[in-house]
Amino acid sequence: MFGTTFLNWVLIAWGSVTAIFIVLMIFKSLAGLREDNMVILDPAESRQAAEQRMITAKVERLTVWAKRFGYASIALLAVSGAIWVYRGVIAFNGGQTP
Repeated sequence: MFGTTFLNWVLIAWGSVTAIFIVLMIFKSLAGLREDNMVILDPAESRQAAEQRMITAKVERLTVWAKRFGYASIALLAVSGAIWVYRGVIAFNGGQTP
């Protein structure tokens, strides 16, 4: 496959997932800037309350996706580390599997 190894594909996938994770975290922090913890007692301010509920819902959705991509990033990093260690053990043993 064009001279690439399985480890290279795993590292490419890890880089992609991590980049998406970083973008989600940045977008989540920017969306959460407008979120305020306030008590609205006046019925005329119900529009602001609805806006705050929308912002909170958006931040919660982004949090779920950020967690998923974060866990996927950690898993792919662990897989790539395991492959790297396995290749090292194979090379140390002279090509013989343990």
